[in-house]
Amino acid sequence: MTAPLPTGSTIGILGGGQLGRMLSVAASRLGFKTAIFEPGGDCPASHVANFHLQAGYDDIKALEKFGNSVDVLTYEFENIPTEALDALDQIRPIRPGREALRISQDRLTEKTFLRDLGLQTAPFATVDDAASLAQAIETIGTPSILKTRRFGYDGKGQARLTKPEDAEEALAALQGAPAVLEGFVDFTCEISVIAARGTDGRVAAFDPGQNVHEGGILRTTTVPASLPNRVLTDAVLTAGKILNALDYIGVLGVEFFVTPGGLIVNEIAPRVHNSGHWTQNGCMTDQFEQHIRAVAGWPLGDGSRHSDIRMENLIGDDMDRVPALAADPACALHLYGKADTKPGRKMGHANFLVPKD
Repeated sequence: MTAPLPTGSTIGILGGGQLGRMLSVAASRLGFKTAIFEPGGDCPASHVANFHLQAGYDDIKALEKFGNSVDVLTYEFENIPTEALDALDQIRPIRPGREALRISQDRLTEKTFLRDLGLQTAPFATVDDAASLAQAIETIGTPSILKTRRFGYDGKGQARLTKPEDAEEALAALQGAPAVLEGFVDFTCEISVIAARGTDGRVAAFDPGQNVHEGGILRTTTVPASLPNRVLTDAVLTAGKILNALDYIGVLGVEFFVTPGGLIVNEIAPRVHNSGHWTQNGCMTDQFEQHIRAVAGWPLGDGSRHSDIRMENLIGDDMDRVPALAADPACALHLYGKADTKPGRKMGHANFLVPKD
């Protein structure tokens, strides 16, 4: 087991978005300092972190300076260039480790990893050109979804095929990017498990949340999920299996489709996750503190739920509702400090206490 970091140590966070912001707040509660590496200026995390190094991920000297200024490294998003990681992991430990990043950065690699663990996924096939797409459609059929293998999020980098004749348009929409065709899953609902693994190998999971998406973007997460306990237990055990297979340190998000035939793993995210924001007002230890505890080598906290919560993302013009939300005694606001409101942009979230029956 790794010796725990003493208070006053500095945790380096790659990425300066809202997840980095909330990780910095959690770290400060435990007496840690945080340093942010982020190419953009005036980013959400820079408002609360102790230090912001503004440089590109291709600036090796800046990366080395950053690595030497912190005691451990973590990240708030997956798509960190390999060259940047090469420069950093020679200096300080990166938690979660690079294997989790390698797997999650590529949808084909991720699906293959999950399948090899014996977990159920949507049927999938690699697509590099029109010929391989035609072959994939013949195998998987339609309806199906063509997704870029890398850099897709919040519904971006995807094209739906309702019939084989949609192939040419779908391929053009992805602009030649390496892709994977996924078969359509007839699911009853979506759930996610946010789970953590410490340096001592201990695994702790939060209650599964039930998710609703709109336009490819998460809209709400509700806990408890309205599903049988056996389904929720299966989801938690599956998340633990993935954590252990990766020898993981930190918080991991696992998204599932619930189907009559059982759970299908949709994707994994090697970081704190949007669908875990409810933990900030529903648990003694939220997902952000749990992640900081794990990467710092501390014991994991108590993530048991003490309240029923519905988390709602505030997207774009939802910011017009802030005055009313602020007046709601059952609502806890979490705003990200983003200067510009744009359609489809996550500006904050609200956690609503749900009265128990």
